[in-house]
Amino acid sequence: MRSVFESRLAATRRRLAAVDADLAVCFPSPNLTYLVGFDESPSERHLLLFVPTDGPTVLLAPTMYEAQLDRCPIDELRLWDDDEEPLAVLERTVSDLGFDEASGEPPTVLVDDRMWATFTQDLRSALPRAEFGLASAAIEPLRLKKDDVELDALERAGAIADRVSVAVRSRGRDLVGLTEAELAAEIDRLLTAEGGDEPAFETIVASGPNGASPHHHGGQRRIEPGDPIVLDFGTTASADLEDGTGRYPSDQTRTVVVGEPSAEFEHVHEIVRDAQEAAVDAVEPGVAAAEIDRVARDVIDDAGYADAFIHRTGHGVGLEVHEPPYIAAGTDRELEPGMVFSVEPGIYLDGAFGVRIEDLVVVTDDGADRLNDSPRGWKTGDRFDAP
Repeated sequence: MRSVFESRLAATRRRLAAVDADLAVCFPSPNLTYLVGFDESPSERHLLLFVPTDGPTVLLAPTMYEAQLDRCPIDELRLWDDDEEPLAVLERTVSDLGFDEASGEPPTVLVDDRMWATFTQDLRSALPRAEFGLASAAIEPLRLKKDDVELDALERAGAIADRVSVAVRSRGRDLVGLTEAELAAEIDRLLTAEGGDEPAFETIVASGPNGASPHHHGGQRRIEPGDPIVLDFGTTASADLEDGTGRYPSDQTRTVVVGEPSAEFEHVHEIVRDAQEAAVDAVEPGVAAAEIDRVARDVIDDAGYADAFIHRTGHGVGLEVHEPPYIAAGTDRELEPGMVFSVEPGIYLDGAFGVRIEDLVVVTDDGADRLNDSPRGWKTGDRFDAP
């Protein structure tokens, strides 16, 4: 049976041919994880995956990684030792792949969008006649639409975040007196206790006036009665596959209050909730991403808070927490089934508070399904309606 990764490599070859490219070269990045299931941080050592339109798939790697790469679905693993000159090994590799000939048309080589400059320069040295572009031209359309394995991991990550959201909200007045940093640490602990691999990003706890900063980092401010608290967090869940693994995140935001909020907060929270609901309802195949942004923005604009909505409505989620499609003005990409992205309108009032409500959605054949469904209201303790 063909593995998920073998299917992805075959699809990449077809995409390379469609964009008239001859070779894609990836290095440790989400693209490498997506194609062969190897998840590693970049280092100064040359670790490069060569995917030609025609010919063998070759992974060039330091010998120290041999055991970790044994299961990767590649045609050839080329190992090099630390006492070798990596540029010379690279030149031999591209020569054996047939891309160093002085005659014929110069090859078109697409390099990983995240590739460090030093490796790109070495490729330019090894392939002086090549024309270079970005690997996203071939790989991004594949990663945009999640397969069943990816969706399963995203759903599990969303369910974990939902349970933690309910647990935090149910504490009610016990949240009063905690610092933002203390609550963020507690959320991270709960995400792990509920089965998450690791926090998907730095947990955001922004209380009172700090909520007016969309990406506020939790500090020593103590939560007070009546404070609006923006809670933005997620975890990763592993997609265990026969040839490797990848981690997929959840990402949700709720804005809650311990005690009684101001009338203005209640009004703003209702506006944001209406904007988010309208935007989710507008998601369906064929709709431009910019249209989802416009729908959310119109609700907020009509309520008189246009200048207080200071970021895009959403971003794609997959092996990365932020990836295409971006739900923003001017984005003409049409939505397709299998795309996953956030819908997260917000209103931020400097010196007062902020409100953001965020869910991940997956585009279906006729609309969208939410990947998380914890309560979206602001009430806490024994006053909120648990799912």
